[in-house]
Amino acid sequence: MNKFTGFSKAGLNFLQDVKIQNSREWFANHRTVYDNELVKPFRSLVESLAPHMLKIDEWFETKPAIGKTISRINRDTRFSHDKSLYRNRLWLTFKRPSKDWKEAPAYFFEMDPDMYRYGLGYYCAPKQTMDIFRSEINQDPEKFLDTVSCVKKTFELVGELYKRPLVKNQPEQIATWYNRKDFAVMATSCNVEDLYNENLTKKLAKGFNQLVPLYDYLMRIEMIKTIPTL
Repeated sequence: MNKFTGFSKAGLNFLQDVKIQNSREWFANHRTVYDNELVKPFRSLVESLAPHMLKIDEWFETKPAIGKTISRINRDTRFSHDKSLYRNRLWLTFKRPSKDWKEAPAYFFEMDPDMYRYGLGYYCAPKQTMDIFRSEINQDPEKFLDTVSCVKKTFELVGELYKRPLVKNQPEQIATWYNRKDFAVMATSCNVEDLYNENLTKKLAKGFNQLVPLYDYLMRIEMIKTIPTL
């Protein structure tokens, strides 16, 4: 296993340049920078985090490969107004293998030239998931509040809200979760110096472990989804 020693300024400069030099020719000429300064440290970061993440969920995908735990830099422009060929941000995820990763709860770490963020949540939670989520809250709101007490300090709740409350006069600490179409909890930092340090592994592992109660709650919802309805 290659120990993670940090990202490099050359790697972040590459992501900065992608904003401007977004062409196949430019990317081909700078491919070695992408491979050595971004892909290689991302793989090392996945390998360094894998033992911690497997303690959270033994079924996590931990293969340090693009398309498994590491994002692709190429963009799918077929159905997008933005025809940029390459992203200027990269990320990793830890999740169980699934047909559609966008619908499953996942731990994530993402970086671009100016910031990084990490946390837990959905890229696009399906309606069925959110309906069960709200049902679980209704059945035992105190248990839910105890679970989400792990979301504190640097983590904040994000996600699209309904324009109108689904239930009137709910306590705010419940309503802020209940009235979302999907959600994630994340910590965000503009201190890119953290990215150059091997201690990033410890920081992410500590943050991910803090969110285990919420992850377990979301996985219980995933289990409920598999129960046949009469």
